[in-house]
Amino acid sequence: QAQAGWLQHDFGHLSVFSKSRWNHWVHKFVIGHLKGAPASWWNHLHFQHHAKPNCFRKDPDVNMHPLFFALGKTLSVELGVQKKKFMPYNHQHKYFFIIGPPALVPLYFQWYIFYFAVQRKQWVDLAWMLSYYIRFFLTYLPFLGVKGTLGLHLLVRFIESNWFVWVTQMNHIPMHIDYDKNVDWFSTQLQATCNVHQSLFNDWFSGHLNFQIEHHLFPTMPRHNYWK
Repeated sequence: QAQAGWLQHDFGHLSVFSKSRWNHWVHKFVIGHLKGAPASWWNHLHFQHHAKPNCFRKDPDVNMHPLFFALGKTLSVELGVQKKKFMPYNHQHKYFFIIGPPALVPLYFQWYIFYFAVQRKQWVDLAWMLSYYIRFFLTYLPFLGVKGTLGLHLLVRFIESNWFVWVTQMNHIPMHIDYDKNVDWFSTQLQATCNVHQSLFNDWFSGHLNFQIEHHLFPTMPRHNYWK
């Protein structure tokens, strides 16, 4: 599931086929049938992220602030001045591991993707999603029963969630997080991204998103060319 996530990311960025239409078609198949999520939902969130990375209220990926985490120097000081305290932020580096990586996919994304598809009337995406769940349950139900199949699916999503959050946050959260200052596009991308050491394992584990700077500057570039 994690590797299928990096694969759909490639198609979503139109970086595999020379024709955009082919990328869109295969993207719907990979994220819909192989992962059980709507392509329209991914596009809606991810394009906002690339337009304004780490910009509070414009990048959906940092919308955890301030209910769970105090992100960035500006926003955390702002909370202190207002004396708003939703969580014990001085311990957020400890409870991040309990709230963030384990819960995002199985507890939040799992229901929100259906809400998104129905609310936006993305019926084609919904059909692709249902094909994933039908295939999954037909495959494992005869061997594990209903409870066992549901448990397996929850376990898969739990492991995938940890994997996904670590990769997607390690190259953004350490960087500048603030309100949108309307600086030029190039500077916006560089302020919000950092790279992680290149190795065969890191390239595979992160889907080459350890080259986050290159990915944000050249989002349609095939991932195997980032190192160049």
